[in-house]
Amino acid sequence: MSSIDIEISEVGPRDGLQSITPIMATADKKAWISGLAAAGIPEIEVGSFVPAKVLPQLADTAELVRHAKSIPGLVVAVLVPNLRGAQNALAAGADKMTIPLSVSETHSLKNLKRTHEQVLQEVRGIRSAIDALPAAARPKLEGSLSTAFGCTLEGAVPESKVLEMAEKLMAAGCDEVGLSDTTGFANPVQVRDYTRHIRELVGADKLTGIHLHNTRGQGLANVMAALEVGLTTIDASMGGIGGCPFAPGASGNIVTEDLVFLLESQGLRTGVNFAALWEARAVLARALPDVELYGFTPEAGLPKGFTAATTQ
Repeated sequence: MSSIDIEISEVGPRDGLQSITPIMATADKKAWISGLAAAGIPEIEVGSFVPAKVLPQLADTAELVRHAKSIPGLVVAVLVPNLRGAQNALAAGADKMTIPLSVSETHSLKNLKRTHEQVLQEVRGIRSAIDALPAAARPKLEGSLSTAFGCTLEGAVPESKVLEMAEKLMAAGCDEVGLSDTTGFANPVQVRDYTRHIRELVGADKLTGIHLHNTRGQGLANVMAALEVGLTTIDASMGGIGGCPFAPGASGNIVTEDLVFLLESQGLRTGVNFAALWEARAVLARALPDVELYGFTPEAGLPKGFTAATTQ
């Protein structure tokens, strides 16, 4: 068995910062990313290669990729909306690129200004760009099934459409797909069913991760459902900051600190050290003093006599 049972992918530097008004200083972002890595977070989504005029909060993503790449063992992830963004990510040296495909086409047009077929065409172009690199230099390409569980713009999203888009993303050249509850609509039954059905369709090794929001208080319940059906990578954001600026009311990523406690308390190793995690949270709090940070575990502290699975 590996030293980590469940991998936490920290998305705060991207999904968190893109959704708040204050722009965090680049030096503070670097210190935060370094702190997260020092705490044992194995994968960090450090930003997104979108035009600065669209998301000025993420204008320094290339510099952050270069900084994060200097941290030994850290998987450096980014979000890319299209081929041009992917080319910038390749130039910067990212280890993993995620392109979001909103299963709700209304949301896709709002978020990326592209239809499903246009997004799939971008995926094909990205695949070609990756394949032009030496094998050892090729980053992983994930297709994120955004708004998979429901959409604030369209409402219900049929599971059949989710399955169709999962299959099409893989056919277009993605290495894997990920489930994303962009709008906080998901419930545990959906998480279990969608995961099982997508894995039956594309292969269990092609769906290993999920991105959840806690908008309606279902975040950690959905994590438990994801664990039941074998998912091994969970996205989370330190302090619970962030959401989706193009999905009204979709605030609230699940809190990294609470997720770590949930997993470790069940004997699942995350590789994360709590003391170092609190230090990383302090870096974030100092850098963004006017942004509210969430999390029950940082406020309550660890239970008396608690021993983390990672230290056993």
